Amino acid sequence: MKYSALSLALLVALGVAGCSNQPQHSLPAGVTLVAMKSQQDSEISLPYKKYQLENGLTVIIHEDNSDPLVHVDVTYHVGSAREELGKSGFAHFFEHMMFQGSDNVGPEMHFKYVTEAGGTLNGTTNSDRTNYFQTVPVNQLEKMLWLESDRMGYFLDSVTQEKFDIQLSTVKNERGQRVDNQPYGRYWEQLAQALYPYGHPYSWPVIGHMDDLNRATMPDLKQFFLRWYGPNNATLTIGGAVKAEEILPLVQKYFGTIPAGPEVEKMAKVPAKLDADRYVSMEDNVHLPLVSMTFPTVYAGHPDEAALNILADILGNGNNSLLYQSLVRPQIAVNASAGHRCMELACTFSMSALPHPASGKNLAEIEQLLRQNLQQVAERGVKPEDLARAKARVEARSIFGLQSVAGKVSQLAYNEIFFGEPDRIATVLAAFDAVTAEDVMRVYQQYVLNKPAVISSVVPRGKRELIAAEDNFTPQQFDPASATESEPLPMRYAAQTFDRTVVPTAGANPAILLPDTWTTQLTNGIQVLGSISDETPTTAILLRIPAGSFQNTMEQVGTAAMLASLLNESTENYSTEQMSMALELLGSSVSFSASDNELNVFISSLSRNLPQTLELVQEKLLRPAFKEEDFNRLKQQRLQSLAQAQKNAGFLADQAVRQLMFGDTVAGQPGIGTEQSLQAMTLEQVQAFYHAFVKPEGAQLVAVSDLPQQQLQPLLAQLAPQWQGKAPELTLELPAPQIQKGAIYLVHKDQSPQSEIRFVRRAIPRDLTGDFYRAGLMNFTLGGNFNSRINLNLREDKGYTYGARTGFGGDQHVGLFTASAAVRADVTRESITEFLTELNNYQQNGMTTEELSFMRSAVNQSEALRYETPNAKLGFMAQMLEFQVGPEFTRERNQILQQASLQQLNALASKYLSPAEMAIVVVGEADKLKPELEKLNLPIIDLTL
Repeated sequence: MKYSALSLALLVALGVAGCSNQPQHSLPAGVTLVAMKSQQDSEISLPYKKYQLENGLTVIIHEDNSDPLVHVDVTYHVGSAREELGKSGFAHFFEHMMFQGSDNVGPEMHFKYVTEAGGTLNGTTNSDRTNYFQTVPVNQLEKMLWLESDRMGYFLDSVTQEKFDIQLSTVKNERGQRVDNQPYGRYWEQLAQALYPYGHPYSWPVIGHMDDLNRATMPDLKQFFLRWYGPNNATLTIGGAVKAEEILPLVQKYFGTIPAGPEVEKMAKVPAKLDADRYVSMEDNVHLPLVSMTFPTVYAGHPDEAALNILADILGNGNNSLLYQSLVRPQIAVNASAGHRCMELACTFSMSALPHPASGKNLAEIEQLLRQNLQQVAERGVKPEDLARAKARVEARSIFGLQSVAGKVSQLAYNEIFFGEPDRIATVLAAFDAVTAEDVMRVYQQYVLNKPAVISSVVPRGKRELIAAEDNFTPQQFDPASATESEPLPMRYAAQTFDRTVVPTAGANPAILLPDTWTTQLTNGIQVLGSISDETPTTAILLRIPAGSFQNTMEQVGTAAMLASLLNESTENYSTEQMSMALELLGSSVSFSASDNELNVFISSLSRNLPQTLELVQEKLLRPAFKEEDFNRLKQQRLQSLAQAQKNAGFLADQAVRQLMFGDTVAGQPGIGTEQSLQAMTLEQVQAFYHAFVKPEGAQLVAVSDLPQQQLQPLLAQLAPQWQGKAPELTLELPAPQIQKGAIYLVHKDQSPQSEIRFVRRAIPRDLTGDFYRAGLMNFTLGGNFNSRINLNLREDKGYTYGARTGFGGDQHVGLFTASAAVRADVTRESITEFLTELNNYQQNGMTTEELSFMRSAVNQSEALRYETPNAKLGFMAQMLEFQVGPEFTRERNQILQQASLQQLNALASKYLSPAEMAIVVVGEADKLKPELEKLNLPIIDLTL
């Protein structure tokens, strides 16, 4: 959207009009214009036109000609809250099933059509809604309408028992990966059961209880679809380079004949109610215990929501908060926070903390400290800056949320589903603007102070003595014998007014305009590459300084990461808290991070506040305070994070890969450091690294802003006068790995319902137009997209995993090929067998002519998505600076894409994909896995990290 370009006429106050007086003759039969809103010059807003079809489908169209893209979102007003006792997880299960094809779209073809069109897609489910969305080049819109309408109106007859069983396995794998095999993963499930009464719509998890899913049948699922997935319970939102009058006939063609489902009534708002504190606890595979207090409050959109959000900020958001100052800064807790989480029917106010082992405090003592912080709100009161920073943050978030068509469409869809008002930006801003200090103190006393809460304890296995208090609440469990059956709903069939088996053809590919760029070099040697993006009045900057982890010695690994964290702390003229407040009042963010090769500084600002923001950047970059207190706190936090990471199977697998591929070099160590290097690290060591390596010459700065070069360049030049010098050149030696090729390296992790698998070998250093790029094209078919051979095999055919993938990665120094998946522990051996089969087959036979054509189409048409947002442009332009090329390199890539032969790409597969040249990493319960793995007749080596 050009920020002030679009307007619509005939609107009443606030830009919204009922449209009964609007001319209807230009609309397709069966389509009614309900409301529309124009861009208001005086406010941040989202223009739209809202229509309704005769079957009840709500249609929202946002016209945005900034990029040749379109985003299509279908949101159904059904989430886990619409489920019945004993039938949890159905909404999320349907999110999976709806990608399995329909009457006129074959199995797995939804993903294939969107990928081939150069688009992206996904679906998500929460307690209150399910949505499906895709972003594609605008010439692919009709195909997206065909796909979405077919699964809305022509789905149930295509469901088979095989699809049902496989997707049930996939959901179980997702639960294993995201819940059961994650530290604290089951916390939310226990909290919901304790907070909400038996049978409350929020008392079960979105992903469902496995017992419920195991009892599910195809008739159950079909009835759930018939009840909730009608057009009258859905909103279709389309945003992009479209005109409403041109696409409405297509909407009516594809969706108009789908019959409405049963009437859907709004659910009652039902915030939880507690008579007394409830204590619940659980043991988990964690390093640090956790305690939380959760209070019921209101519901989304309630007049008190904004004030409660600000109260949460005061208590536990950022380093100016009470919890940070009283628990984290003095190292009583590794982490402490507060938040106000809102859903359609209920909201909760929560505080939580992870005690620092060195404090010696158990969870009962931490609970009392949380309660003391609550009491301190009354003494502290609400300061003017509390209100100001909340309002600044909400305004900035609203503006940054308009940078992508997907972001705009998702806002319109969300607000329509839950509030019947697609654009609520002005409403939300006004709500925060109206909050007073008295309002915050009122909600504090009304909902939180001395009110009952659920106090949850999560402790390491075998350490129950750490809990805050003995459990005094046990949730009621569902008895399958008490299940009731609803009257079955009849099947609904849509009329066939045209041949839906014909796949709509796409129009001509839209013209793609590469970002216009300008270059300069500051007097201190920083290379600058800039570009204009005038959709929002914002500026994004990425400064890359060659002072990354590879500059550390083996003994000092983690120094670059520690430096980045210290640069996020206090300076000579600002305390950490003062700096945070100054940035928050501007609606800006400045963050330092360390990668292998660079110290990265990411800056995000409203353009009107850029001068002040850059002054603060200069303060942070050139005048760090390097306080011993900050260093000691960060050091202890890192040691605890490293210990906690040992409970994460994915981290262990990635560390095993580093160790095997790079051995005793800095590249073989985690960037955060090792326990030994962190224990030995000193503040003087970090300061020495800063003075030696944080130099401007050789640094690269990329800027994307609505400001023209003549305004932006002088602001950037302020970095030059006080910052001079050049760092030593990087010397990095990475000898060939000393591994047993073709062997399984087994890493033990106890209590593992899943196994992490990695196939890995050294491969090609990164380039833009050489063999690395060609290898990426070759890999697309094997494991580079959802419809890849690897993913379809392990996920869709076998149900072993939530997702499997392969890829080439690396930098200009070194490259790796990796194949990976988290699989059910009981099929670890079978999964490795499938990986071996797929890799061997692809290495020996390569891709087919049909797969080559599919890959070319998908990669070629995806170009329209690569430059949409400022952050996407930053990434694209950072490549240009890194490899010292102009934007024309994309034309060379397109030539390679079109001209690379099957023989050339398959030769790369033959060279790099033999599993006999790879190491196989498996992380899981070694004693249980080893007897099965031995059946593979491969060497097995126990690996200790």
